Amino acid sequence: MKNNSLHEVGLHFRLLRQNDCVVSQDVFKKFVSDKGEIIIKGCCNGHEDLKDILSLYEASHLAYEGEDILDKAKTHTTKYLKNILLEMDSSDNYEFMKELIRHSLEIPLHRRMVMLEARWYIESCKKKEGTNMTLLELAKLEFNIAQSVLQQDLKSVSWWWNNPGLAKELSFSRDRLVECFFVAVSLMYEPQFSSYRQGLRKVALFITTIDDIYDIYGTMSELELFTDAVERWDIDVVQSLPNYMKICFLALYNTINEMAYGFLRKHGYNIIPNLAKLWADMLKAFLKEAKWSHKEIDPPRFSEYLENAWRSVSGTVILVHTYYLLDGDEHMNDFDSTKKTLLQLMTYDKILRWPSIIFRLCNDLATSSEEIARGGTVNSISCYMNDNGVNEEQARQHIKVLIDGAWKKMNQELFFYHKGYNWFKCVHEIFSTINDQFSKDGSLHLS
Repeated sequence: MKNNSLHEVGLHFRLLRQNDCVVSQDVFKKFVSDKGEIIIKGCCNGHEDLKDILSLYEASHLAYEGEDILDKAKTHTTKYLKNILLEMDSSDNYEFMKELIRHSLEIPLHRRMVMLEARWYIESCKKKEGTNMTLLELAKLEFNIAQSVLQQDLKSVSWWWNNPGLAKELSFSRDRLVECFFVAVSLMYEPQFSSYRQGLRKVALFITTIDDIYDIYGTMSELELFTDAVERWDIDVVQSLPNYMKICFLALYNTINEMAYGFLRKHGYNIIPNLAKLWADMLKAFLKEAKWSHKEIDPPRFSEYLENAWRSVSGTVILVHTYYLLDGDEHMNDFDSTKKTLLQLMTYDKILRWPSIIFRLCNDLATSSEEIARGGTVNSISCYMNDNGVNEEQARQHIKVLIDGAWKKMNQELFFYHKGYNWFKCVHEIFSTINDQFSKDGSLHLS
């Protein structure tokens, strides 16, 4: 990369890291001054200069912990690009570049979902000079083919949820069918993975329904009984539950056992104990949050809250089911490799912990200031404010720093689970810009 431009170096660096290749931050050293600052050319000298800065900005989000060059690059390019937006004129020549900069500053490319990014880019290319219209039409065609498959998937899971009467029997629960569909698509959007998406949507629907039971509907004594029933994973215990919990438990029990049976037939491994433990651990975390909300126990300190919250946010349940629904990996027939992988999953390896922390913290940042001021919620912002005597804005800034730190840790684990990466891209985007990503009729269709 000796004679490459900053744009080329940044692009190569980002693509290599995203594809598990070892590449050092030192490739950017020639763009660093003797004072250790990133050398940035004068403002708005043309599209090429802007491409250089934008490429470095995007690359900086692939940083690992301790990579000072990339940390400084992120700080400098962010400030530079924000200033550029204020100084650029409104001419058509810069309209596409301005939109690209705004889009990147909102959420960098590395943290965006593929399907939503594809749709946005297709629309934006209409404003770009020199766009190859044949390729653009091909991109639209490919997107709409995939979208038609996803629409059929949504119909199928809607039938499953409504036909057995689950939605009617559990009518107190939020209608989150589309959101659950969205989570599954974020992890595996390719048309050939319909069966996987069907399974994960069922998992997500159970999570949201049970979450509502613990947050809103169930009494503390009922929640204790339900948690115990799931921990035992014993159908005989169901008799002690109220009727709505019986329906929920039996539906969950049958669905998860059916998934485990399919895995057993293919690979000869009984994963029911693994899946039952996952659900039980999540429900224990739900129960602790319910006790905090009902003031049955003292409110947590920040560290205690976070240790419980990364489990309650359901990330581990989603990611482990993703692994099993995709039938494990290429080493599944190797007993030693399989045993090692299962152990990592069930001891909540860091590849599960960090995306779950990102999920939780992004979720908490979406909490309104009014809700925090009322004091009726326990989340990372309120806990950090209470622990450190800071105001809400300072707490929010600290949470953003923690999110960036978790991303750096995940960047170093990228080789392990690409699918987990897709999931918390979904998380980051949902809680940042989801209201802007859908058209007015709720469709993502392109014409």
